[in-house]
Amino acid sequence: MNKIILKVFSLGALRLVLGFIFLWAFLDKTFGLGFATAGTSAWINGGSPTAGFLAHATKGPFAPFFQSLSGVGIVDWLFMLGLLVVGVTLLLNKYVKWGSVVGLIMMLLMYLALLWPENNPLIDEHIVYAIIFGYFSITSTNK
Repeated sequence: MNKIILKVFSLGALRLVLGFIFLWAFLDKTFGLGFATAGTSAWINGGSPTAGFLAHATKGPFAPFFQSLSGVGIVDWLFMLGLLVVGVTLLLNKYVKWGSVVGLIMMLLMYLALLWPENNPLIDEHIVYAIIFGYFSITSTNK
């Protein structure tokens, strides 16, 4: 019985923490709260939430493709919508399956944009998050 409680608590905590990471990224990029995004670069102040990453952080065989998406309005909107959907669905425990599918797609795209990882020949945090999202999407009882 204690193992079941611990498993439920751990998975719930993981869902909430991951949801907060994505919602916080959305809020910081939208309003420039000064953590990862300065106020002058905020989305509401005309900044592009994807420009810095896509223009300067991408590397590897797919870098030219991802760099060509830097600052493109629809890419900014899709990215921000993805952050919001993942964060809200995981935090509210509603439509977790769909939020997890969105998160999985986002993580795989970010992994491809950063090939090859700096600290490991194959695995980085994007793969870890993708595996977690895959687990949530498969096991979620929320539609």
